[in-house]
Amino acid sequence: MLAARHMSESGIQDYQLAKRKAAQKLGMDETRNLPSNKEIEAALIEYQDLFHADSQPQLLSQLRETAVHAMEFLQAFKPRLAGDVLSGTANEYTPVEIHVFADYPEQVSLYLMEQHIPYNEKQKRVKYDNDYEQQPVFSITADNIEVDIIVFSVEKLRRPPDSPIDGKPMNRIDLKSVQALLQAG
Repeated sequence: MLAARHMSESGIQDYQLAKRKAAQKLGMDETRNLPSNKEIEAALIEYQDLFHADSQPQLLSQLRETAVHAMEFLQAFKPRLAGDVLSGTANEYTPVEIHVFADYPEQVSLYLMEQHIPYNEKQKRVKYDNDYEQQPVFSITADNIEVDIIVFSVEKLRRPPDSPIDGKPMNRIDLKSVQALLQAG
């Protein structure tokens, strides 16, 4: 539960880092008997239900509305929502994670420049079958919310990266599905 608390209150997005910080605080060995990412995610949901039940649904709705706006803007790149905003574990520190698909990452950066959208460029490490790849990320601000646009090659549209939670293919949904999610509440 302490790792989940760190993630919720400190904005830590990395499960391993949250585990290490919790282990240090408890005076434990940082490499042994640590909970799985799935256990931490379950504790995070429980923590948010207990301590943020009044604000979490509104925040999640706002983040998903921002995702819809960003996905409409990025429609040419077949955007998909992924990450904590999709799973429902997002907090005020969580960026909206949008996966887009292009032959070349420069197509996305050129599009942003043509639309006069300022961005920061960074990299995100993603996992595919025990191999890691670096994906370009264009971080923008929309509705005062950080949106991370992660660029994948077109052939990765049907092959999502492995989830950091359970190692299975990462969940991601298209614009219509995000709109339906918003309507469902």
